[in-house]
Amino acid sequence: MTSTHQAPHAEYLRATAFIDSDHPQVQRFAATHAAAGSDTARAVALYYAVRDGFRYDPYRIDLSVAGLCASRVLEQGYGWCVSKAVLLAAVCRAQGIPARLGYADVRNHLSTERLRQTLKTDVFFFHGYTDIWLDGEWRKATPAFNIELCDKFGLHPLEFDGRSDSIYHPFDKAGERHMEYLNFRGAYADVPLREMQTTFEREYPGVFDAIQGADFSADVNRETAS
Repeated sequence: MTSTHQAPHAEYLRATAFIDSDHPQVQRFAATHAAAGSDTARAVALYYAVRDGFRYDPYRIDLSVAGLCASRVLEQGYGWCVSKAVLLAAVCRAQGIPARLGYADVRNHLSTERLRQTLKTDVFFFHGYTDIWLDGEWRKATPAFNIELCDKFGLHPLEFDGRSDSIYHPFDKAGERHMEYLNFRGAYADVPLREMQTTFEREYPGVFDAIQGADFSADVNRETAS
C-alpha cells in the first residue's frame, strides 16, 4: 500500500483487464465528463458522473472479468458498489489521476425485502469504493448509490469534494441506521477477484444466481411507494 504523501506507484495509473482505462469508451467518457482544471476538479466531476449516471443494482452481480470491468458498466448503464468503483478508478486513470480500489465489510440497512430474504444477512462483504490520489493524499470516494435511489430511500446522498473521504453516512434522513463499517480490508491496485469469489461462495452460496432476473428498480419502487 502506498504511504500518505509519497508519490503513488505506476500501478495506480496502469490499465488492467478490470480497470480498462485504455478502452475507447472509457477514454471517451472520461474526456467528456472531466472538468477542466486541477486533478481535484476533474476527479470530483468524474465522481458525480459515475454516481448519478449509472443506477445501482445489487441483483446483477457477475463475479468475472467481463462482468466487473469498467467498460461493461458503461455498456449496461448500471452497476453495484464494486463495479461502479472500478469504473470511477478507470476514468480517473484515463485522465492521469492515480486511483485504486478499496474494500470494507459493512452492515447495510438499505436493502429490499427480496435481498434480505435471499442473503439471510445484512452484512455485505467486500463493499467497494475508490481511492483517488489528490494533493498528496488518498481520498475515499463511494459512487455506488445514485441520487434517485437516495431520494427514494430517504438517504443523505454521498458528496465528494476531493478533500475529504466520502463514505456512507451511519444514519439516514430520519435518523435510522443506514450503514455500519465493520472491517476495512485495505486498498488494491486491481480487483482481488479470487478472494472475492471465495468469500462470496462461503457467505452467500448460490444467492446471486438465485436473484438473477429479479427487478431491483421495481422492488425499490414498490417498497418506497408509500
